[in-house]
Amino acid sequence: MTQGIRNDGATTSTLWDRTRRLAAQEILQTALRLFAQQGYDETTIAQIAREAGVSQRTLFRYFGTKEDLVAGSEEQFATLLTETVREQPVDASTWDALRAAFKAALSLHATPQEALERLRLVHNTGSLRAAYLGKRVRCQEELLPLLEARPAHSGLGKGQARAIVATAFACFDAAIATWLEGDGQGDILDLYDQGLAAVRS
Repeated sequence: MTQGIRNDGATTSTLWDRTRRLAAQEILQTALRLFAQQGYDETTIAQIAREAGVSQRTLFRYFGTKEDLVAGSEEQFATLLTETVREQPVDASTWDALRAAFKAALSLHATPQEALERLRLVHNTGSLRAAYLGKRVRCQEELLPLLEARPAHSGLGKGQARAIVATAFACFDAAIATWLEGDGQGDILDLYDQGLAAVRS
């Protein structure tokens, strides 16, 4: 993200950044409304662009694919998770590093209501759910070498490390499913902590 510098040395978003974020948010809200009204598969990019008052070309500058409107860019998702894990203190456990990554992933949603709408769509739409599962597997593989390199991982084989990552992602998915069943009540990370505690006990 491009940032400007205030006189006091702090960074602040430029007007261009803020305008771009607002435009992207308007497109996203339009898409989510149409998906809710007529279904994901039945809604076209042309409809979304027309309702949002932009060209299809402009829409694709903000969102590379129709799927990105709901699930986000795979590259953005993977980069956020890997960078978050990389930034964790060297003495942080593998579990703590992964929890921080999941927390960062949830921050991609502007509001809890938006998270509810987007995650519900992914959970209930076959094509989106299949794409998410593929994205999840690829992310796990990208995270694996970072986690293996952490001191807390010393002595574990690749199979054991892979099992830890898979367990964490499974608990995260279970937390999201429980959160959706409760219509967005509570906190996803609290549910994740409870599920992980049950597995590790």
